[in-house]
Amino acid sequence: MSSVAFHTLGCKVNHYETEAIWQLFKENGYERVDFEKSADVYVINTCTVTNTGDKKSRQVIRRAVRKNPDAVICVTGCYAQTSPAEIMAIPGVDIVVGTQDRVKMLEYIEQYKQERQPINAVGNIMKTRVYEELDVPAFTDRTRASLKIQEGCNNFCTFCIIPWARGLMRSRDPKEVIRQAQQLVDAGYKEIVLTGIHTGGYGEDMKDYNLAQLLRDLEEQVIGLKRLRISSIEASQITDEIIEVLDQSKVIVRHLHIPIQSGSNTVLKRMRRKYTMEFFADRLNRLKEALPGLAITSDVIVGFPGETEEEFMETYNFIKEHRFSELHVFPYSKRTGTPAARMDDQIDEEVKNERVHRLIELSNQLAKEYASQFEGEVLEVIPEELYKENPDSGLYVGYTDNYLKVKFEATEDMVGKLVKVKITKAGYPYNEGQFVRVMDDSIVKEMKMSS
Repeated sequence: MSSVAFHTLGCKVNHYETEAIWQLFKENGYERVDFEKSADVYVINTCTVTNTGDKKSRQVIRRAVRKNPDAVICVTGCYAQTSPAEIMAIPGVDIVVGTQDRVKMLEYIEQYKQERQPINAVGNIMKTRVYEELDVPAFTDRTRASLKIQEGCNNFCTFCIIPWARGLMRSRDPKEVIRQAQQLVDAGYKEIVLTGIHTGGYGEDMKDYNLAQLLRDLEEQVIGLKRLRISSIEASQITDEIIEVLDQSKVIVRHLHIPIQSGSNTVLKRMRRKYTMEFFADRLNRLKEALPGLAITSDVIVGFPGETEEEFMETYNFIKEHRFSELHVFPYSKRTGTPAARMDDQIDEEVKNERVHRLIELSNQLAKEYASQFEGEVLEVIPEELYKENPDSGLYVGYTDNYLKVKFEATEDMVGKLVKVKITKAGYPYNEGQFVRVMDDSIVKEMKMSS
């Protein structure tokens, strides 16, 4: 029996796709082994979002070659797509597949075994207009299931390489999305996270169908779905129709991740983002009217070329005023091949780091303030794993629908189930909770029938 080992770098989409590639190997009789063990085939799923992503990807490829020099080394993902020649130049690499045609990976392996010639199977991603179907019936992680609904992005922000790695926006067939959602719910997942490269753009390439309709259809047609989360959505994609769907939904959670990147119109223009702060503020106000208690998390790039102290403070004050519940803060890093990397007035590292710290402090403060509103409330949590910092404590950690991280006493058999938990002490990064009861499906069904 042949063995395969995987290593995934980068984002959730890559992790999703590794699971999909594993399904293909599994159907062909492979067994999966740990990446640190000796395997017949190594699949490295690479990232290229930053220059560091490239570097880490190269290190992992070399590690695989050292583990078993006789193994077939197969490299896929974003870095493989943008720089196949660089990867082919690494001694020991046998097959390079980009972000397309991954279903052919096993054919390439067979071809390689016969011909013993390196295969570069990377094509021009910009010509691809069709979503590549990759099935994932279950995940190695058993609590939250990702469901990829679209691929690519048409935005070409000046700091970002991703359209070149993933191609242009293409949506997955809604029937396939619903079919796979049902498959995941049937496999026992209570929560599904809709994901993609530009998730909120779903449907932009379709006639007469959009994200709002997909959300409605998932809720109406997927039997037993308890929680639906959108991994990320741009402000420009939050239409009035989306707000209405969120308002009416019983399964979409009270949490949205809306990347802001900067809170200054002048910086946004240099980034080539598609909104102004006035528009962003309007969307936030509308959302909060429709969904009281909504958690809004965001990504921020600090120290973008030319960012003045005034521009940084515009970002700082906007985030403070609109009470985001948590931020992912990144210092701007030059991505070779993007317009921003060639801009003059790059910001000094020390200035960047100092601004990053100020924003992280603000984020921590806002996270605590957001959590404190829910002290004493009973919320639904899906326990995910033992509390890592003290595994013997009997404490488990999971997320509420509005993305509060809670640690509370639970048992192994509650993992992946919906349980009611009272928030006894708000805090950050963890809230403390007290287990109330398991949400029993059969009770819910009876309630529905009697109503």
